[in-house]
Amino acid sequence: MESHYQILIIGGGTAGIMVAAQLKRKQPNLSIAVIEPSNDHWYQPAWTLVAAGTYDYAKTRRDESSLIPPGVTWIKDAAKTFEPQQNTVETALGDRFSYDYLVVCPGLVMDIDALPGLRGAMQTEAVCSNYVDPNKTWRLLQRFKGGNAVFTQPTTPIKCGGAPQKIMYLADDYFRKSSVRKNSNVIFATPGTVIFGTKEFAETLNKIIARKDIIVKFFYAPVRIDSDNREIHFKYTGSADWQATAVIREAMGSDGLVKLPYDLLHLAPPQAAPAFVRTSPLAAPDGPSKGWIPVGQHTLQHQDFSNIYALGDVAALPTAKTGAAIRKQAPVVVDHILAAINGTESDSQYNGYSSCPLITGYGKMLLAEFKYGNVRDSDPLISRFIDTSKEQWSMWLLKKYGLPYLYWHRMMKGKM
Repeated sequence: MESHYQILIIGGGTAGIMVAAQLKRKQPNLSIAVIEPSNDHWYQPAWTLVAAGTYDYAKTRRDESSLIPPGVTWIKDAAKTFEPQQNTVETALGDRFSYDYLVVCPGLVMDIDALPGLRGAMQTEAVCSNYVDPNKTWRLLQRFKGGNAVFTQPTTPIKCGGAPQKIMYLADDYFRKSSVRKNSNVIFATPGTVIFGTKEFAETLNKIIARKDIIVKFFYAPVRIDSDNREIHFKYTGSADWQATAVIREAMGSDGLVKLPYDLLHLAPPQAAPAFVRTSPLAAPDGPSKGWIPVGQHTLQHQDFSNIYALGDVAALPTAKTGAAIRKQAPVVVDHILAAINGTESDSQYNGYSSCPLITGYGKMLLAEFKYGNVRDSDPLISRFIDTSKEQWSMWLLKKYGLPYLYWHRMMKGKM
């Protein structure tokens, strides 16, 4: 195995494979390596469907080896230390690799212990997370007999910010089919201030919430979980006086925290950049982007090291962390690296595009597409025929069948 590569990619997930595949397609003679320790590659966007009993979990996995583009070296190891001044990366096994250009895209990690009580709660049969085990979520939905079904998310950035809502809408549908909804309260407790950041999609979601009789609690930041008493405690961060909703039996404790009992709790765990990134010279040392990699919002080039790029979940960008965002980010990174290698300049720019296929029930979905500033950015061709801000059967088919096909056969092949 070589010790030097023109382009070294950290992470063999969506971003890493897309960048490697597109680079090889455009310039086959490039020397490229991907550092990735896992044998498994998961299509996580389908885990919401798995959790609702409408998608096979096994079909969301592929062997990592089957996705490494031909001519790209797979270094089956984990990155450990970055030395950007020397253009080198040291791995967990003690090997050192040098590069001309570095692309950092290892994704993020679940920071389970950042929420006190979560680790123990996850071992109980009342708490679940699609981000960890969607099969368990489906098992708990089937066993649910009524009471408080609480859906929440942390104050940290998370993968696909709409995911905690999607499973809630599907759960509501399932509870109605299993005849337990009349004995249940479906609650969305979020640290956010609105149901969705882009106005056009928020308007539709608010109507859906009203139709489904879902109780929404804004300004609810999870602080800890008491799994023995089946309670989740929130810090209320709103400026108005806190108002209890009697039917869900919530109460303000002497510690100033809202105690909310649950019979079923689904949550997105706190999430963070991997430790080897957070503690590296590549990460922002302080400020709102602390621990994430600061890059130019339009070029994805590191702010301090011109031959380093970052994309995907680990990049400090003011947009949603989704595979759809990566689909637009990867070509920008590829164009800028190729321009630098070939002595030209690239005017390719990323406009903050991301999308969230918001499943609102079985057979129903709206496709939220937006860019920097939470400005709607729906595909102009699709929008000529379909209003993607409204619930559509066609969008459900896109989610369940179209997007997985595009992922495995187009995106992972560097064809889009």
